[in-house]
Amino acid sequence: MIARRQIGQTYDLIAPRLRRTPVIDLAELSAVPVTLKLETLQHTGSFKPRGAFANMLNADIPKSGVAAASGGNHGAAVAYAASKLNHKARIFVPLTTPAAKLAQIRSYGAEVDQAGENYAAAFALCVRYARESGAMLIHAYDSEPTITGQGTLALELEEQAPDLDTILVGVGGGGLIAGIAAWYSSGLKIVGVEPESCPTLERALKAGRPVDINPSGVAADSLGASRIGEIPFSLASSYVDRALLVPDEAILNSQLWLWQHLRLLTEPGGATAFAALAFGFYRPDPLERIGIILCGANADPATFQMKQAEITSSPQVKAATPLPEVDRG
Repeated sequence: MIARRQIGQTYDLIAPRLRRTPVIDLAELSAVPVTLKLETLQHTGSFKPRGAFANMLNADIPKSGVAAASGGNHGAAVAYAASKLNHKARIFVPLTTPAAKLAQIRSYGAEVDQAGENYAAAFALCVRYARESGAMLIHAYDSEPTITGQGTLALELEEQAPDLDTILVGVGGGGLIAGIAAWYSSGLKIVGVEPESCPTLERALKAGRPVDINPSGVAADSLGASRIGEIPFSLASSYVDRALLVPDEAILNSQLWLWQHLRLLTEPGGATAFAALAFGFYRPDPLERIGIILCGANADPATFQMKQAEITSSPQVKAATPLPEVDRG
């Protein structure tokens, strides 16, 4: 198991390369105490540079550089960290990766191979390339350095909001929730939130082991792992309270709510944890203090604008009332 001491040491190592992302509270918008951790403001628009720098700064990188498979955000983070540390990077992404994320990865100087129908297929190609070239493989979620790096987010959050009772975390392959679980251990309630069409953790907890799924839906580019990682599953089994599933409609509605009320642009995966509270899939106690990780901002603004117009005209949205409302007396 990964210890708090390891996460603290990693934070000392990578902190100069990161932004210490802020938190905001929603006291004026919600009767339930809610704190948002805005990892959307991290370099590259997600929490992923934490794990990328943790890998690279703890290793001797070969001349062939580093390699990673990704739906988009991990690839961008590895490409960004490699550019800052003067290493070569080659990123393998599936055919479903949005054009905006491809452009972002390339903007950091990485080579990009786009092939395969999903993350698992891209990962297989990446493994073969790393084996043949000698490049260092940086796993998106199932490695100790990656998870330890992601755990530094929890270290910051505990300093910024020390009185939380519960944290809601979006789950794909499990690296982020594993790092948060490793930091807090049994200190508070940790709840995983997944799209109904990407239930890697929920299915694994039910089965008692990681199992394969067929990811799909609006958040598949960031939360679309085909299987929870072995290390994340071990940590989640010990420290995560449960995994909740939310429909795509709630995720898209949450994106819209975050933009309309807070002017925060999130990608679907970044809004998934928020959707659990905003649309009643997680029902807190009246005084329960909740932290929510907004983990990704890499939405294509043009695509988001079109979706926003579609959602605004939907009768389901007009009937929805996100968050327990503040009683104005």
